[in-house]
Parts: sequence; structure tokens; C-alpha cells
Amino acid sequence: MAKNRKEFYYIQMEKYARQAITEGVKNADDLHVSGDSELYRVLNLHYNRNNHIEVPQNFRYVVEQTLREFFRAIQSGKDAEQSWKKSIYKIISRLDDPVPEYFKSPNFLEQLE
Repeated sequence: MAKNRKEFYYIQMEKYARQAITEGVKNADDLHVSGDSELYRVLNLHYNRNNHIEVPQNFRYVVEQTLREFFRAIQSGKDAEQSWKKSIYKIISRLDDPVPEYFKSPNFLEQLE
């Protein structure tokens, strides 16, 4: 993901994790992301505005795991540390799928039309 896309992704994760804590969620395993959840919809809309691309099967799982990692970090107070997100980035980067070659093509968007 490009830097600004990653920033958006992580901003959303932090926002939804904090919201869950505010709503009284006590356990990260109680957080679930379905294909029709608000978080999933927001992320898909941001990355796939026109729904030209089929969302990878692993996407929902990665979103859910990322949300849980943010939740655990915030719940345990790690967000008070300056570099608290770095450990989350390392965990989540292991779940990333490689970017398909056709996404790297300068004509990618034209190919979808």
C-alpha cells in the first residue's frame, strides 16, 4: 500500500478500536468484521471506489486482525508510547498478500473500463 493509503487504513483501525473500547468491549476476540460491517464498507469504498476489483478473500480476515491488534494496544495503554504502532505494523505486514503485477501497470484503471 502507498504511504497515504496505509495511513488511512491505520487511522480507521485506531478510530474503530477506540470506538469499541468506548462502547464497552472488553475482549479483542469479541471484535468481528463481516462483509457488511461499517469498517469493511469504509475501507472498500476508499480502496475500491467503483467496485472494479473483487475484494480478496483474505481482506476481511486481515482487517479483523488489525482491528484486534489496535484494540489490544489501546486497551493496554501502549498508545501512550511514542512508537506504539510500529509493533502492530510488523504483525500486520506478515498478513499482507503480494500486490498482483497487473496493479502495477500504468494502464491498470483503463483495463478495468
